[in-house]
Amino acid sequence: MNETIKTLLGHRSIRRYSSKNIDDDVLEQILMAAIRGSTTGNIQPYSIIINRDQAMKDKIAPLHFNQKAVIEAPVVLTFCVDYNRFLQWCKQRDADTDGFNNMQCFSWGIIDAVIATQNACIAAESLGLGICYMGTVTYHAKELSDIYKLPKNVVPVTCITLGYPAENPNLTDRLPLDAVIHHEFYHDYSPDDINELYAEKENLELTKKLLEENQLDNLAKVFTQKRYTKHDNEYFAKRFVDFIKEQNFVGDEINMLD
Repeated sequence: MNETIKTLLGHRSIRRYSSKNIDDDVLEQILMAAIRGSTTGNIQPYSIIINRDQAMKDKIAPLHFNQKAVIEAPVVLTFCVDYNRFLQWCKQRDADTDGFNNMQCFSWGIIDAVIATQNACIAAESLGLGICYMGTVTYHAKELSDIYKLPKNVVPVTCITLGYPAENPNLTDRLPLDAVIHHEFYHDYSPDDINELYAEKENLELTKKLLEENQLDNLAKVFTQKRYTKHDNEYFAKRFVDFIKEQNFVGDEINMLD
């Protein structure tokens, strides 16, 4: 097993960081790794916002539900779908720009931004740093956009906290490989398959604790009735769709999501 595979298999989300600063040359290596990721047509339709200033981290923290990782990490990186730069270049070169305000192009931007994010994560962990994805960016994309002064055609989609770990948590459980692998075509799951694939997760001590805390009888209900409720999912989805419309990305083709 080589060092890259060891880094990937050893991934842990780090939410507590030491006060050690990240040197500029270390951060530059991480950012260079990010931009070397695969990208649609070599357009690179994304941008990365770096937050080091404590006042700025304190300002964005409420939009991440005041998670301590955002406040305490030396660096927060926010990755945005960004066609503003590309469209400005096209206009200055008298190239047609009518075909880029649609869901197809927006999806390219999301994919490329996430590829860049994951490259940054792998690079950071290979250098001894820890990371944690913040799954809260799309909840408050408009508010983050206002703070970051984002122009039209730019939308924040994900972010990571970055720093030297002050904790060493256990590896988080994952479903077995058989749960996600399909050979040649999709093989749907039987009830027995589902029971087998989720058995280990459902019998973890952590699961038993979650069931007790939430007063529910199974883990699936924790996900659907506590963590990701229909009300919350629909509320934040509408906010995000309204915002990406406002940012000129999509038109009539997204009405199906209204």
